[in-house]
Amino acid sequence: MTVVEQKLLGLNGDEAVAYAIKQVNPDVVAAYPITPQTIIVERFSEYVADGEVETEFIAVESEHSALSTCIGAEAAGGRAFTCTAANGLALMWEMTYIAASLRLPIVMAVVNRALSAPINIHNDHSDSMGARDSGWIQLYCENSQEAYDTAIQAWRIGEHPEVQLPVMICLDGFILSHTLENVLTLPDEVVREFIGERSFPRVQGHLGEAEFRLDPEHPITMGPLDLYDFYFEHKRPQVEAMKRALPVIEEVGREYGRISGRTYSLLHPYRLEDAEIAVVGLGSTMGTARVVVDRLRSRGVKAGLLRVRAFRPFPAHEILKALSHVEAVGVLDRCASFGALGGPLFMEVRNAFYDSAERPIISDYIYGLGGRDMSMEMLEEVFKSLEEDRRAGRPLELVRYIGLRE
Repeated sequence: MTVVEQKLLGLNGDEAVAYAIKQVNPDVVAAYPITPQTIIVERFSEYVADGEVETEFIAVESEHSALSTCIGAEAAGGRAFTCTAANGLALMWEMTYIAASLRLPIVMAVVNRALSAPINIHNDHSDSMGARDSGWIQLYCENSQEAYDTAIQAWRIGEHPEVQLPVMICLDGFILSHTLENVLTLPDEVVREFIGERSFPRVQGHLGEAEFRLDPEHPITMGPLDLYDFYFEHKRPQVEAMKRALPVIEEVGREYGRISGRTYSLLHPYRLEDAEIAVVGLGSTMGTARVVVDRLRSRGVKAGLLRVRAFRPFPAHEILKALSHVEAVGVLDRCASFGALGGPLFMEVRNAFYDSAERPIISDYIYGLGGRDMSMEMLEEVFKSLEEDRRAGRPLELVRYIGLRE
């Protein structure tokens, strides 16, 4: 494959996702509007009204109904997409587990927003982090270009025969969703060829072998009552599917890079080779952190960063490989895990290093809850405190709160 000619468009993150989904042309889009994801369904409904897609667009009465509709469409053999944020994802809670347990590769954009109360419509990661154990693959985007690219790759990842799991595309509310950026877009036919036709695993049905989809001519049962005699055995394959998703995400990211010139991986390191101190984080903040790393490097500070793109499945082995040589690591969590020892990303990173002989000093930095800005000055303070930890040989504070009035 060779990199194809692409069209440059001015799109915000929501529009970038809607444009990608238009090019995919799924069978069903079911959605309910909630700020800051509403632009996605507004734009897509315009594509439907203008006849640019063949998609059945279903305006449902709630987010719970949106994901329920997608479950029905996917179970019947179609491709289905939805999107939501914050309280909307919380209302879907029951159905997120059902979608994953039925092994239905639905694609959903989650435009990250703080969960109430108090009511807040701005960005943090409390919504998707709350769903981190529901069985969905979670990919976090740094910018609108990545939101577009990931909204295409997600279908190949979720539908891979070794995976068969739903995928969340996570993008920061307002910071990405409503900010205009340059986005390179592929031709429609290239996207369709990259996605290909959906294929189905073959299972033993009531009348013999059949495709894993609801078909009256070849009946199978999905989601029956499953008590203690078999339920445990049906959970283990989900665990294994998540493990198998790790190389698939890498493989799809490389293949996408061959046609687009933009290659994606589980992790995206920056100036880590000789770094003594580094930050680890998700989403749009890591773009700002990259500028801060360059600024510190110009002053002789050996700083680096590691952006985690795939939070689920969590790439523990790759994290170890990337950070083992770093002396002090600060994990940036845009989410508080109430009652826990730090935020979700911190707990995962620290756990990955538990049995490692080469273990950096690791501390947590909770920031940006409810959309509070993480400025370059704040990030410089993070790196300054990491340097103090490095010199002390231990974390002077295990969990810090950045930009908070106390």
